[in-house]
Amino acid sequence: MLRQIIEWRIDVSARELGGSMDYIKDILRSSFPAFRRFIRIFSISNYRGKLPADAYHIARIVAARDEDCGTCVQVEVNLAIKAGVRSEVLQAVIRSSPHSLPTPLGALYCFVEAVVQSTGEDRELRPLIVEHYGHEGLVEIALAVGASRFLPICKRTLGHATKCSIVKIEL
Repeated sequence: MLRQIIEWRIDVSARELGGSMDYIKDILRSSFPAFRRFIRIFSISNYRGKLPADAYHIARIVAARDEDCGTCVQVEVNLAIKAGVRSEVLQAVIRSSPHSLPTPLGALYCFVEAVVQSTGEDRELRPLIVEHYGHEGLVEIALAVGASRFLPICKRTLGHATKCSIVKIEL
């Protein structure tokens, strides 16, 4: 009975976020103890204390995009829309146009991209990020990036990331 209620809640979340969460139900059906540990990622994933919504969601979208071909990115975009991130900001992120973003957001985009692609350029950008968002903001960015990469990897490992999709900025 408990599993049925949890599956129902997963289905509700999937509809609200606009993406399949079958991989989460797969974990639930395979091992309830594993599922209980898995869902802890959401307390990390959803943590935002001081970062503005646009900065937080840019970090999540750029990180998810590096791991995913559209479905997880779409969920991240939908979360950003629900948080009130402006459409023109999201368009710039999806088009990979960090230079069309305001300076701190463009720098954040480039910083996260450098981190996830391990280019080494993050070392030069980190002081700017800390100057603008503080060290606490940097920690929030680290959690957002890590969590946004974790879910697509789990999904792909379980065989649920099988099709690419074009990201839409509408809810």
